Amino acid sequence: MRRVKAIVSYDGTHFSGYQVQPSARTVQGEMGKALGKLHKKDYWNVTGSGRTDAGVHSIGQTVHFDTPLSLPEDKWPRALNSLMPEDIIVKSAEYMEDSFHARYNTAGKEYYYRVNTSEVKNVFQRNYIYHLPGRLDPESMRTAALQLEGTHDFTSFSSPKTSVEDKVRTIFSATVEQEGQEFVFRYIGSGFLYQMVRILTGTLINAGRGKTDPEAVSGIIKGKDRLLAGPTVPGHGLYLAEVFYEKSSLEKRVAEVQKKFQ
Repeated sequence: MRRVKAIVSYDGTHFSGYQVQPSARTVQGEMGKALGKLHKKDYWNVTGSGRTDAGVHSIGQTVHFDTPLSLPEDKWPRALNSLMPEDIIVKSAEYMEDSFHARYNTAGKEYYYRVNTSEVKNVFQRNYIYHLPGRLDPESMRTAALQLEGTHDFTSFSSPKTSVEDKVRTIFSATVEQEGQEFVFRYIGSGFLYQMVRILTGTLINAGRGKTDPEAVSGIIKGKDRLLAGPTVPGHGLYLAEVFYEKSSLEKRVAEVQKKFQ
């Protein structure tokens, strides 16, 4: 058996999230069925770097699976894509050491969230950008975002439904970029709790709308109370951009993003 690492992109619109569920269409479920066909089984196990919720998209989800097949690395994407639904694409694949694990070997992840503030909703963006008409103040949101950076207990920004007890995470970079009426909220961190990025974004939006003092975010963190933070914004504006396995690659990406805001 050899271990394959694959980079996967998917449109989350018609999925009930990444993780396999009974009687629900999921990314892991569809990939497992496609791999099963290649291996002449009903289903073949595949492990992702983490879960994404219903409606959430991926530019670069990382997965791994073990195989007895001896396909060349560059043949795996074509073989899998021929069996995959149109809303999942395998972008690349490579053989790894058996010790590689898509979830446990991560050094960090990058997510971004898209918001459009135009008065009229664009029907073609409805599944990919959160439409929130009205003015958002970019400087207030950037002031709030800076307080998220560093190592903190993010209990205030985690869903009460999570079973994870250790809620300490490190955010290396939190930025807000504006292009016309669209805002992109970008987060690079060591890891993220259940619904954390969506709650972080809801909190920054509250700062941008004048509902939350931008300087109050550090107090929200210290409060360790979900009721102190902003709303959980919808899943369809969220994208898993990249998963990092090398510290050097993570540091390079953080430097690239931060350079834009110097």
